[in-house]
Amino acid sequence: MPRFPVLSRPRPGRLLLLAGLLALVGLLALAVAACGDAAPELTAPAGISSSSSAASSASSASSAPGTSAEPVLAPELTVTLFDGTVFNLAEHLSRDGRPVLLHLWGVECPTCREQMPYLDEASRRHPEVLFLGVSVQDDPATAAACAADEGFSYPLGADPDGTVAAAFTCPELPAIFLIGSDGTLLGAVYGSLSPDDIESLVTDYLAG
Repeated sequence: MPRFPVLSRPRPGRLLLLAGLLALVGLLALAVAACGDAAPELTAPAGISSSSSAASSASSASSAPGTSAEPVLAPELTVTLFDGTVFNLAEHLSRDGRPVLLHLWGVECPTCREQMPYLDEASRRHPEVLFLGVSVQDDPATAAACAADEGFSYPLGADPDGTVAAAFTCPELPAIFLIGSDGTLLGAVYGSLSPDDIESLVTDYLAG
């Protein structure tokens, strides 16, 4: 009669090791998924006090994760948009009331310009939030031409002398500042962001 190879039974120790490895892989996958869904952590911009804010009184709203416990109001913000109109934060909050995502960018900043289509897409998905882009220390005509070439739908303007950037104590570009409907400066995020990062910022801190 033909002989068949005798299969050895797995040792209990090996089975336990395999089970442990599979469990570890599962935990790592869950951790990666959780990190991918979380919004980037906001930082509290330094040097901004409520005395220079656009709103008239301090907010009692809770501060966002990663910011200081004491609510801080956004600085006064007035900027001329590329369409010739003037945006004033205090007037916007009193008349319109939508929270604001402020994006500070520069013509010569590749990362800034890379983010702008992502912001445009997010602005279309979230009309309940006002997206505002401000070019910092650029020639207004050059910045306007740059934006026009891309056909962005959200309002954009210029800060040619850096007044807005100084008021928000912006250390680098690009920078995103989140401002609540009550004028509270929820926090800031600097550097490169993916479309998912921007979506998480809006849904976690501004929308709804």
